[in-house]
Amino acid sequence: MFKKILIANRGEIAVRIIRACRELGIRCVTVYSTADRTSLHAQIADESVCIGPPATKDSYLNMNAIIQAAHNVGADAIHPGFGFLSENAEFARLCEKNGITFIGPSYKAIEMLGDKAAAKETMAAAGVPVIPGSKGAVKSLAEAKRIAEQCGYPVLVKASAGGGGRGIRRVDSPKDLESQMTAAKQEALSFFGDDTVYIEKFLINPHHVEIQMIADEQGHYIYLGERDCSMQRRNQKVLEECPSPIVDAELRRQMGEAAITAAKQCGYYNAGTIEFLVDENRDFYFMEMNTRIQVEHPITEEVTGFDIVKAQIEIAEGLPLHVTQSDIKLRGHAIECRINAENPKLNFRPSPGTINALYVPGGPGIRIDGAVYQGYTITPYYDSMISKLIAHGSDRDDAIRKMRWALSEFIVDGVDTNIDFQLQIIKQPEFLSGNYDIGFLNRFMEKSGK
Repeated sequence: MFKKILIANRGEIAVRIIRACRELGIRCVTVYSTADRTSLHAQIADESVCIGPPATKDSYLNMNAIIQAAHNVGADAIHPGFGFLSENAEFARLCEKNGITFIGPSYKAIEMLGDKAAAKETMAAAGVPVIPGSKGAVKSLAEAKRIAEQCGYPVLVKASAGGGGRGIRRVDSPKDLESQMTAAKQEALSFFGDDTVYIEKFLINPHHVEIQMIADEQGHYIYLGERDCSMQRRNQKVLEECPSPIVDAELRRQMGEAAITAAKQCGYYNAGTIEFLVDENRDFYFMEMNTRIQVEHPITEEVTGFDIVKAQIEIAEGLPLHVTQSDIKLRGHAIECRINAENPKLNFRPSPGTINALYVPGGPGIRIDGAVYQGYTITPYYDSMISKLIAHGSDRDDAIRKMRWALSEFIVDGVDTNIDFQLQIIKQPEFLSGNYDIGFLNRFMEKSGK
């Protein structure tokens, strides 16, 4: 068993991992930047180490500083959380080189899946349905034009090293292809240090449905149902639910088995998420695989009763899964709202500042994964998400009712938040009926003038 785990992350996911470590009886160490000195994750861990100034490149992305911190405190494993270095194959390789266990898949699997274009080729070879488009990265404008004509407009130009909705441009006609391809490449280079792009057919108003899978190093694979992540603003997830309102038992089985096929093709172990797009005919297509814990993992935990973070740690220790696929049952329905310090009325402008008063909701079926407290100062350096509010009910209607009251009770004074915006979303007829797609939120904001 691990004696000490270093958590190479911050905020609510660092707090979530701390709690899992405590349940397993493992000491935990957090790292923090100078801007995060008063953060919750830095205060409640068994030990905390400052690794640099606020800029992420000098702190949370500083691989050498994190490895050195692990050596200094005697940590025998590192959990990367999500974002930052969680999908960085070089960091996973560096952990292995230094005799530290990386809590996640092998660096080889991360490399294979980190390049979205190459991953798509791998999935197609394994027989997993993929969206029509280029076979790998496009190398010239002429090639891009040829592929776009074959697919038929509209198409998407997407960063091969992308994630989080970055490096994606929609192209509706040939005259826009060059400018949008240039824009996608520039954004990809800025965010990922890699301007490689690929092209795929744009599916009009599909659903974004992802399968949570997990595998041990002994070769046992299971999937934990699906999450619907179609409620997105400019390719950024805002609200998620589990199970998806458009997925029945047969489609769930088909998608789950396709996800396992995808994972096996890469020799994958630990937790991973395979993201699919589902069209109006309920046909599904592989989009990408995320080689880490997801922001929205709590709703899967609530519906299945399976602790994904603890399982990640146990698998990294070499332990086998303690359940089989037949043990996985979906009980009820769960919804997650991402609570961000931002102003929806000002184009979702981030709202750093001090929280003067804070009241978080509670009661049966309500879970808060957060890292803020009264008096805490939100800095301008990092992501604006401050909490995740999760409601679990006996069915979808019950979960919606609980979420509505929980949002109404949630008070954050001193900074702007998107709480009222989330309340607006869950009151919309399209959401209440489950009849919304990936383009719904953008259409809603245009209509309401946001």
